[in-house]
Amino acid sequence: MERTAGKELALAPLQDWGEETEDGAVYSVSLRRQRSQRLSLGAGPGGTQTSSPAADTFLHYRTSKVRALRAARLERLVRELVSGDREQDPGFVPAFLATHRAFVPTARVLGLLLPPPPPPLPSGVELKKTEGRDLSLNKNLRAVVSVLGSWLRDHPQDFQDPPAHSDLGSVCTFLSWAAPSGAEAQEAEKLLGDFLEEAEQEQEEEEQSQPWGGSLGAAQIPCPDSPAGCLEEEERLVREGPELLDFSVDEVAEQLTLMDVELFSRVRPCECLGSVWSQRDRPGATGTAPTVRATVTQFNRVIGCVLGSVLGEPGLAAPQRAQRLEKWIRIAQRCRELRNFSSLRAILSALQSNPIYRLKRSWGAVSREPLSTFRKLSQIFSDENNHLSSREILSQDEATKASQEEDTPPGSLLSKLPPGPVPYLGTFLTDLVMLDTALPDILEGDLINFEKRRKEWEILARIQQLQRRCQSYCLSPRLPVLAALRAQCQLSEEQSYRISRVIEPPAASCPSSPRVRRRISLTKRLRSCPEREAHLLVGALGTPHSPPPAAPEPRPARPPAPGLALEWSSHPSPWAAGLRGPSHPHQHQQ
Repeated sequence: MERTAGKELALAPLQDWGEETEDGAVYSVSLRRQRSQRLSLGAGPGGTQTSSPAADTFLHYRTSKVRALRAARLERLVRELVSGDREQDPGFVPAFLATHRAFVPTARVLGLLLPPPPPPLPSGVELKKTEGRDLSLNKNLRAVVSVLGSWLRDHPQDFQDPPAHSDLGSVCTFLSWAAPSGAEAQEAEKLLGDFLEEAEQEQEEEEQSQPWGGSLGAAQIPCPDSPAGCLEEEERLVREGPELLDFSVDEVAEQLTLMDVELFSRVRPCECLGSVWSQRDRPGATGTAPTVRATVTQFNRVIGCVLGSVLGEPGLAAPQRAQRLEKWIRIAQRCRELRNFSSLRAILSALQSNPIYRLKRSWGAVSREPLSTFRKLSQIFSDENNHLSSREILSQDEATKASQEEDTPPGSLLSKLPPGPVPYLGTFLTDLVMLDTALPDILEGDLINFEKRRKEWEILARIQQLQRRCQSYCLSPRLPVLAALRAQCQLSEEQSYRISRVIEPPAASCPSSPRVRRRISLTKRLRSCPEREAHLLVGALGTPHSPPPAAPEPRPARPPAPGLALEWSSHPSPWAAGLRGPSHPHQHQQ
């Protein structure tokens, strides 16, 4: 059977081959198929022979074996940091540095990674005579220095251990003799200085906050540009300024995006790991994952703003309350245009919550166009297929950005791409918690399951990529809007549902409320999960909110399903019980 010259075989470039065990470590083995073209020799100028394509040119394939470490003991993993082949396994070092806190502390890794200092040279022996005596040692030192450089640059907070910062001190000591003039030594010294300066500033602020912390004087008057001065300015604006919904849709959406960008940019990806985030409610873990907690607090605050502004005035007529619903829908749409999926998700969760969605007369007064927008936006975070729509949107944005960066020359006007997006962090937290639940940490033979860490690193790397893209936002703070956001009424646990029942008593019924297609509830999906997996997933997402089990209210034949207002924490927030309905239903029966 003849084959046409130059035709490439339709084979996958990388094929799984199996596993190999070596020195207590397990490697996954793949075969990489690379193409090389055989050229025929032809006569060149002056009788020389040159290679040129000819009619009998054919394709030649070369197959090489590629190994990736899947499981090993800690000592072998650390040794792989400096002795591994980065060309064959380029993802090992970044995956280890990003996830090691899940299975070993930084001090333990440094104890295995840093070699002891060399003995002092005998008197009268010059350094230049000993420079080439141990080339293998010098090669290992260069590898250790390279790993430390990546570690200091990508994960500086791993070395923050106040007050002495002993781990960073050990790194500085090592670099002082291994690479005294290198960029790594300068980075370590600078980082140590920043940590010490930050500790001094915190101590000074604590002293100044005490009543006896010094005499009153000009030094204690905050300047307008300082954080304290901004807070005072915001307090004045709260007393004198307008309410939140008095501002335009663009102003509110842009300030929400600005706050979300700042918080998401500060998130430490390692705090999102399932083994870290799922432990946040255990005794002694109050300080766990502070950057993720800050994002969760902001998410809850946005939900509280929506609830407070819609339900805060029970005496409003249905058309007036419908105007507030319409404005929040327009703000949500503007957040979508700004690619801020965090506040978009929070606003939708509040609008789909029980206290608001049951206001049938108010929803009946909402115009057709905002209702259509609300339904379309709600599909982005549909519970079916684990928020598949929102994931597809992020993937499309990433693909579009990558193609534009390839096709557009740098510096041209066409190379300006839209900023963001700001993702909804709860999706990544859910994936990481479920991944931590599904895969074991330790395999047979007491080997660390590093394949699990690779899968976690794929998610963390995506978070880091999105954080870099968020730097392209150009939004300026507007103090009046920020002050109104912080001053917006936040309802207590039962207030939101009580006020909702005052606005529209249970006997009221109107079939005009928005029909959001019924979704599979999270509770039903969890029934097939193991007990521990269900507990962790609910802990990551918050408690699913279902319609209140109080005295039955007349409902339409196909009532809209309540949305999930995600709390991401097992501790109830001020609005959580209101979304779930009253914790004591008999108190609200008429």
